[in-house]
Amino acid sequence: MTQIRGKPPEKEEYAWVLDYLPYGSNEDKRPSYQKKPVVQAIGERNFVLMELIPKEGKSPSIQSRVYIGEGDRDEIDHVKHRIGYTNLSHGAQLELPFILEMNVKNDEERFVKFFNDAHPITNRLHMLELLPGIGKKLMWAIIDERKKGAFKSLDDLHTRVGGVHSPQKVIANRIIEELRDEAIKYRLFTLPPKRPKE
Repeated sequence: MTQIRGKPPEKEEYAWVLDYLPYGSNEDKRPSYQKKPVVQAIGERNFVLMELIPKEGKSPSIQSRVYIGEGDRDEIDHVKHRIGYTNLSHGAQLELPFILEMNVKNDEERFVKFFNDAHPITNRLHMLELLPGIGKKLMWAIIDERKKGAFKSLDDLHTRVGGVHSPQKVIANRIIEELRDEAIKYRLFTLPPKRPKE
């Protein structure tokens, strides 16, 4: 597995709530009265899936952005642990594409830079080809177009390269592929499922 990124990832400071489970996770086999509420969320920068423990009396709403960094947190007590895609509730899996598209739009500059800077990984494979729906023909259309001038926004990319209908959806779908397949060979946007032991 190859992670196609530069510097080591910074810790997540914010996460997006995918689901609020008042009676805890299905993975928790303890009796209901012993289970605590849990929040399933995805990190804003590295798209780490995680379970969070909310503060007493707080129930963060789905699609809300919560602070999980160092210092005083408003709604979240602590990060419980990282989870995999298969640990997500059905509701969380349904929310994921929408929240990812919203996240891509909110951090548009980062993803426009990806389209402007994407390069070959091997002699036969280009980073752009890892995006769902982008084959050789579309890849060359993007490369030829950006030679005329960098893309200024995702809308600019869509306007200039008609075949890329919804760039934020394309990126969201790639992130989901990377989250679903823990053994995926190349990672453009996510971290490997478990960090190696220090």
